[in-house]
Parts: sequence; structure tokens; C-alpha cells
Amino acid sequence: MTTATKSMNVFMKGKAKQAVIEEIIVSRRYEDEEGNPIPFRLKAVDTKRIEDLQDECTVPQFKKGKKVGEEVDWKRFACRLAVETTVYPDFRDQELLNSYGLVDPCDLVKEILNVGGEYAELIQAVQRVNGFDTDFEELVDDAKN
Repeated sequence: MTTATKSMNVFMKGKAKQAVIEEIIVSRRYEDEEGNPIPFRLKAVDTKRIEDLQDECTVPQFKKGKKVGEEVDWKRFACRLAVETTVYPDFRDQELLNSYGLVDPCDLVKEILNVGGEYAELIQAVQRVNGFDTDFEELVDDAKN
């Protein structure tokens, strides 16, 4: 290990590269004026927000009417993370939600990407953009079902 790699300077605030916005074709059903598929734009979500989403998607588990623990609703978490990660289209856009008669951005994601493979493609891209390349395989399988 060289002296440069032992320095803490590389970890100082502001030294990390900023997350870039990635474009991915999730659906070929949405096209621009020239007939080209419109890419979705994705940007990684910070760790704190991911933890908050996990907390928000944690549901109590009951046995015989008594709370016995908690469990993350991974399908809901996958969709919530997709909403947070997707910069374009903005699934929280009120006008877009209204055009489908919906309130919940997760319902909108599933309505816009109502072909199962499209939704699975988005979930896979979201996991990759957020650095969950292999550990998230079960989540993707759950989201496909």
C-alpha cells in the first residue's frame, strides 16, 4: 500500500465523485417524435434515504393477534426505491398521477410499466444504479412476481 492510499484526504467531505444520472431504455412503448424509445433517467439514492425507505416499508408480523416481530415488505421497498431513483419520468409528478387517476407513485410505476418485463427491467436497473448488483437478487425475484 502506498503512502497516498493511506491518506485520509481522499475520504474528506466533497472528495467523492457525485452520483451520475444514467439513462436506460426500460420500455420501447414510449417514443419520441422520431420513433426512438425514451430513456428513463436514474440517479443513486443516498444510504440514509435507503434506510428510511426500509423503515417505511417495515410491517409488523402478528401471530394469533400478538405482534411477534417486523419484516420488510421487499416488493414495496423495491417500488419505493424505484420511485426515489427515477429522475425522469417523475413518478411523483401530480399532473402525471392525476392523468392516471392515481395518488400513490408506486401504483403509477406499475401502471406506466404494466408489461411485467418492463417493471422488472426498471427494478434491475434501480438495484444496479444503487450498488446492489448481486445481493438484491431475491428482491428482484419478488418484484417480478
